[in-house]
Amino acid sequence: MSANLDNIRNDIDKLAEFNATPANGLTRFSYTDEHQKVKEYISQEMKKAGLEIYEDAVGNLFGQRSGLDNSLPVVMVGSHFDSVKNGGIFDGTAGVVAGLEIARILHSKNIKTKYPIFIAALVEEEGGRFGSGLFGSRAMIGKVAQDDLSRYKDENGVSIAEAMQKFGLKPENLEKANNWKDKIKSFIELHIEQGPILENEKKDIGIVETIVGIAAYEVEITGRPDHAGTTPIDMRANALLLASAIVQYVDKLAIEAGEGTVATVGKLEVFPGAVNIVPGKVYFTFETRSRNEHKVEHIVNSVEGFLKEKCKNGLTYNIKKILLKKPTPLSPKIISTMEENAKRLNLNYKNMISGAGHDAMFIREIADTGMVFVPSKNGRSHCPEEWTDYEKIKIGTDLIYQTVLGLAEI
Repeated sequence: MSANLDNIRNDIDKLAEFNATPANGLTRFSYTDEHQKVKEYISQEMKKAGLEIYEDAVGNLFGQRSGLDNSLPVVMVGSHFDSVKNGGIFDGTAGVVAGLEIARILHSKNIKTKYPIFIAALVEEEGGRFGSGLFGSRAMIGKVAQDDLSRYKDENGVSIAEAMQKFGLKPENLEKANNWKDKIKSFIELHIEQGPILENEKKDIGIVETIVGIAAYEVEITGRPDHAGTTPIDMRANALLLASAIVQYVDKLAIEAGEGTVATVGKLEVFPGAVNIVPGKVYFTFETRSRNEHKVEHIVNSVEGFLKEKCKNGLTYNIKKILLKKPTPLSPKIISTMEENAKRLNLNYKNMISGAGHDAMFIREIADTGMVFVPSKNGRSHCPEEWTDYEKIKIGTDLIYQTVLGLAEI
């Protein structure tokens, strides 16, 4: 048996309709009308595939398929269904659709497995609305604090807790999402590569060996707002001047680190933001990613040292951690199984590193975890031009299906 290409195309196209910005890419934030419509569609398709529906305390959606022994830990397949602002229709969605199609095959052939199988559709992986990425998977393993629900807010000042309440969820039940320890045997996530390697090397799929470590921080530099015409250059406490130096410094650090290490200042806000006022405060984010944990640590320590050294003559700073995750090696057993299945299916595959963070990196803390990448056209992602051929998603789904059969033991 193999995946049905028409089903995959239909699912992705249908889910793309649930979009707050149809004229400019896909915007689907958590706990919105678009989220509700996706939830309804996925739930409907899960039921058609014979799955029982379960929604956890933060809105993660699961379809349950019983095994011959339901006391055993589950084999789980899935990804997320939220998006960045003005993103593409494949990021996350492709992995959810792969799970749905695997459930359809199992149901249509009445295939019995020893272990239960769960299909997962997770929330707020991107952090597009609240700036709290990988939220759904972190909640599953107890890595979200109750205070986080009130601390993280969207651009309108709505907190995660407030949005959850309006969506019909109970923020006070957060801990109930953390009930997966010792209950997941294996987790497999299909995802678009979001880079150019597979397409450039003409590979059908990538089998991920390691997900890079990520460190992300918020920084606030405070100086003094003064008249831009009457305040001499040598008497200013210009917060933007230091911030702009750091933008260049983090780029330099990444280049020096090598091994594919990257560092980015991705958000910068200047206050009061007037043409004739010296910037008195600047808020920005910076993050760094590397397969080498020590390089991540070096860049973070270097940025903090730079801030400490340069903050003088009226400048002060405050730095706060958003995310810190060590590089995540995925399960050698699952990698080996997928390699064997790829050869059996005559797939042209590549073992590779993931430069992006994924839900799999947190679920790996409690379960054997694997990831399959499918090619991204021109390496584009997080933009309206994001594209992956449906046939490639089918190929990735077939590989995961064969792997699930072995893990769940038919």
